Amino acid sequence: MRISVVDVGSNTVRLVVADAADGVPLPVHTAKWRLRLSEQVTPGGPIPERAVAQLVDAVAEASRTAARWGAADPPAFATAVVRNAPNRHEVLRTVRARTGVHLCTLPGEVEAELTFLGARRWMGWRSGPLALLDIGGGTLEVAFGRGRLPDFVASLPLGARRLTHEFFDDEDPPSPERVRALRRKVRHQLRDVAARIRWEGPRTAVATSRTFQQLGRLCGAAPGRHGPFVDRQMYRSDLRAAITQLAALPAAERAHLPGISAPRAAQSLAGAVVGHTVLKLTGIKAVTVCPWAIREGVLLRHIEDGPSWWADVARSSEEAAPADPVPLRLARASS
Repeated sequence: MRISVVDVGSNTVRLVVADAADGVPLPVHTAKWRLRLSEQVTPGGPIPERAVAQLVDAVAEASRTAARWGAADPPAFATAVVRNAPNRHEVLRTVRARTGVHLCTLPGEVEAELTFLGARRWMGWRSGPLALLDIGGGTLEVAFGRGRLPDFVASLPLGARRLTHEFFDDEDPPSPERVRALRRKVRHQLRDVAARIRWEGPRTAVATSRTFQQLGRLCGAAPGRHGPFVDRQMYRSDLRAAITQLAALPAAERAHLPGISAPRAAQSLAGAVVGHTVLKLTGIKAVTVCPWAIREGVLLRHIEDGPSWWADVARSSEEAAPADPVPLRLARASS
């Protein structure tokens, strides 16, 4: 059986096509389309029509690519950049009407659950009680569990792009006072969640997302070209040193550092502050940077629970939409 998933994130639309052999999603093709939605949408603001047109084109091409690889009708979801937009229902309906793909938004807690499932399968049962950290553009997901699915999940408005816009957009590089103000906010938001993780006492901690992958590389982890099976550890002490390094540079110069890509250079400092603060408050000294995350979690649920599971998710997403959304009139995005 060949399956696929489409993930609409803050910067890219990603497609993964996989063979579901023996219950494991083995990738056979991946593709991405860079939209940089987060650069076109202010936190809490609507997604502009031009960005919606670009999204429609990318999702349509992802669907056609999946079909060429023998995996029709991919589950498709959008993360916080769409979920938090006031016109999200109109966007979702427009994508479906133009592409036939039922794009959904998932609650942050569901994202955390699916990401935990992907990380658990990658790490295996020997990892024991497991803590998960995932920094996106709009939110930070935290989860803990002893089994296949987490016992505790939280989604907090501590995404790297959101905080960059709030604290750093008008200072590049930011002043030490701005960095301290950001850290104070993160500490306040994380207080109760961090206390729960400390109380649970995880045996293993994992970090997922592109933000953590790039920070892990900056802190000395092996580059991506070495493949997914290389053990990649990121230590709290190294991340603290990385904050000092990132804070001293404007965004354009951060892009020259190991692992830091140009599209994420501006938000890398906020991501590092969030990552270090959550590790310090939870008492975690090191994390394993895990290559499996939410996309693999969706594929695993599809394999283990069947297509009806995603149909229920899609139905819930549509039922939450207003009955009479304002239609979006799209001009086709220019290339």
